[in-house]
Parts: sequence; C-alpha cells; structure tokens
Amino acid sequence: MYKYDQSARCAGPGWGNLMAKLFRANEKNPLWVTSLSERMNYYLYFCGQNMIYTFVTSFLTAALMFELGSRSLGIVAGITLAVKVWDAVNDAIFGVIFDKVHFRSGRRFLPWIKISLFAIPATTILLFTMPHGASDAVKLVWYAVAYMLWDTAYTFCDAPIFGLVTAMSERLDERTTLQSNKSIWSGVGTGLSTIIGTILASEGVGLNYSLISVIVAVIALGTMLPLMKTAKERYPGQMDENFTVRKMLRYLVHNKYLLIFFLGQLFYSSLELTRHLNLFVSYYLFNNSNFSLIITGLSAVPMLIFALLVPKLAKRFDKIRIIQVSALGVFAMDTVTWLFGWQNAVLFVVLSILRYIPIGLVGVLLSMFTPDCAEYGRFKSGIDAKGITFSIQTFMSKLTQAFAQAIVFVMFLVIKWNDVSSAKNFDQLKNLAIQQSDGTLKGLWFMYMMFPAIGALIAAGVWTRYKLKENDVQLITDVNTGKSTRAEVLPQLSIKDEFAAELDPVAKA
Repeated sequence: MYKYDQSARCAGPGWGNLMAKLFRANEKNPLWVTSLSERMNYYLYFCGQNMIYTFVTSFLTAALMFELGSRSLGIVAGITLAVKVWDAVNDAIFGVIFDKVHFRSGRRFLPWIKISLFAIPATTILLFTMPHGASDAVKLVWYAVAYMLWDTAYTFCDAPIFGLVTAMSERLDERTTLQSNKSIWSGVGTGLSTIIGTILASEGVGLNYSLISVIVAVIALGTMLPLMKTAKERYPGQMDENFTVRKMLRYLVHNKYLLIFFLGQLFYSSLELTRHLNLFVSYYLFNNSNFSLIITGLSAVPMLIFALLVPKLAKRFDKIRIIQVSALGVFAMDTVTWLFGWQNAVLFVVLSILRYIPIGLVGVLLSMFTPDCAEYGRFKSGIDAKGITFSIQTFMSKLTQAFAQAIVFVMFLVIKWNDVSSAKNFDQLKNLAIQQSDGTLKGLWFMYMMFPAIGALIAAGVWTRYKLKENDVQLITDVNTGKSTRAEVLPQLSIKDEFAAELDPVAKA
C-alpha cells in the first residue's frame, strides 16, 4: 500500500526571497514529476487567462454604463442573467462531451485548451467593440450575442485548464503547490489587467475600452501560448464509454461536498461587488479613478505573501478550515471598514491592506477544492467525471459574476444613479462634471463594503457542512489511481460513516 507522506504533502515555499521563489516557480521536489518549464508555463497561462477574466469582470460594467447609461440598466441586467440560461445548458453539454470525446493523442485536457486559445481573446475584443453610433436596441443585441460567444469560448478553456492539474500529477502536495502558485500568477494577471484598464481609461489619458480590450487580449494570448509546448498529461484517467446524463445526475447527487462547497461560493462570489464598483467608487468617493490602483498595489503584497504560504498553512490546517476562518475575516474587516466610512482616505488604505489578507486567502483557495471533489466523486460513485466537475466550477464562476453584475445594475437603479452615458471614459466624465447625490454615494459605499461582507458570512456558515479532509483526499486518490485498495483505505477515512454499508463487511473480514 502507498504510504501517505504527511511531511511531504505541502512542501511549499517559506518566506525566503519572495520574488526569487515566484520566478523559479517553486523549488524542485525530487518526488515531483513536473518540470520547471512545465510549471512556469502552467502559471503563465493563468496569468493570461486571468487578464481576460479580470478585464471582463472589472471593466465591462463601466463600459456598459458609458455606452448605454442608466436608461437601459434593467434590460442589461436581464440580458446578463438570460445568458446564464444558455450558460447552464452549454456547460452541461460541454461537461458530457468532455467526458465522452476521445482525441487520437490520448489527451483529455490540452486539445480543448488549444481550441480556446484564440477564441477567448477574439470574443473579448468583440464584447467591448460595441458600435458607438448605433441605437440602444442594436447595442443591446450586440451585447447579448457577444457575451454569449465569450461565455461559450471561456467554457472551452476553464474546465480543462483547472482539470489539467489532475493529469499532470497524482501527488496531492504537488497539486497543492501548483494550484497555490498559479493563484499567484493569476494575481499578476489581475494586476496587469487592472493597471492597463484603469490608467488607459482614466482622466488625462481617456482611451475607449474597445482599444484597451485589444491591448489586453494580445498580451494575454502571448502568455497563454507557451503552455501548449511543455504541458504533459501523465495521468489522464479512465474514459467512461457509456457516460450519460443519467450518470451525470447520479454522480452529482453522490458528490455532496462538491454541492456544499459551490453553494458557499455562490453566496460569497455573487455578493462580491468590489471589482464591478472599484472605478466608480474611486472616482466619486476618492475623487480619482486611479485611486483603485493604490489599493490594488498596496494590497498585492499581503495577498502575494499569504498565497505563497497556503501550502505551509495547509500542512497544519485543512483547507476548509482556512477558508472558513478567512471568510469570517472578510466579514469582520469589511464591516469595520464600512463603519469608518470613506472620508479618511489614509485610514481606508490601511484597512484595505488588512482586508486583503483574508480576501487573498479565500481567492487562492476557491479553486483548490474542485480537484478534491472530483476524486471524492469518483470514489463515491465509481464514475470518473472530471469534465462535469470542472464544468460546474466554470459555470459557478461565470454565474456568480453574472449575478454580481446584475445586482450592481439593479442597485444602481435603487440608489438613483445619474446617467453617465454622455461620457465614454473617465476623462470625459471629469470634463462633463456629472455628479451623484449624497444618498447615491452612501448607497454606493454600502454596496461596495457590506454586500461582500454579508456574502462572506453566509459562505462561512455553509462551509461548516464540508467534512472532506486533506488526508481523506490523498487516501481516496490512492484508490482511484490503483495505489491502494478500497478495503485498505475505508477504515482510515475520517468520513468512513458515509461508507458504513461497505465498512461492516470489511471489518468482519
């Protein structure tokens, strides 16, 4: 039987030389199977992918406000949610296709990533190049079609790239480090996209978002391409020749921890309105749209440090405990910051640095549970359905961002937001001197701080029902990969009560 090496499980980086470790893609572990270039290009892919994702989720709201204004907010919110109906269908369809399609190369993940490489940048540009002189009706149709195409293109890459880690290595410590470090590089992508999108549309520069989207898309594509040369699928898993919708539903019903975790994420991410509001909060509450860059820059340091420390923390505590405590930390810090208000910019900056410690931890950890749930689902149901599992992760990510965006549009109507569509960027907004009322600004502040706080509190409560521990995941993975037998592992599981019907005969034997 394969012996689980607790000491080697999370051999992640310490404090050390932060940037050296970042660019070395973590020191080599002799037990790992991935190469340095493979890990580095894996991280760079997430840098580019997150540039695209951040640009869409952070700047699409502002772009739509400048193009369509307050008069169409209700319709835009409806379109955003309606696209999710298609999203629910295409993610489910893709999940089934993913688990049935055989490529001649024997690969399961990389062919899909290759298909999406150019589609994602192209549809991103399409989404932001709405014809300025067209009628509102044409613009709304353009938005609906472009958003649907972008959503579909993103589906083709997101589930495979997150699932790729299960084929790159069987070791939980190596997977944990890969996922932790890719989150750091995702943060690099977020930073680049935020800086480019904020500065180029700000006062004094004033580029339109259509041109900025081209710049972001080209840079992102350049960082995503190298993965195709170095990534290797060593453990692609078994393909289920008879995978059906009925099997998919059976798999999901049995995979309760997947459902519990994503229910918590639904509340956490749907009410996380910060990125959608950053630009308008910076402009109207702190008098400069570039103010958001100060917060992003200062908060990046604690986020980076704690992202690097996730493997060390996971060595001492289960990931679910870390994310629960971090979510409670988000609730506490957001509430305190809201109570102090925005009038003192220096105090806000200090509180923001502290806020981003738990926010950074949650951000790193959100994508680290899906591989664990995929292993549990296969162990529980006997069905290897990584396509479905990671498609649900993709769907949840896009669904929560759509909810967040729709909530922002609806709340803008509630707080009586003045129309800004006569401007096309923040430079023009400044020249036109379009103001908001005191009540509107108080509503904006509440949306910015307390909606995320409420979401984090609810998520922390939901995640108390998640009982799958790190040691359980490694033991289950050993069975799934043939290193151990089910009979050997069942008595060692902390969740063995779930398998009482199997365990009793094993104990008697």
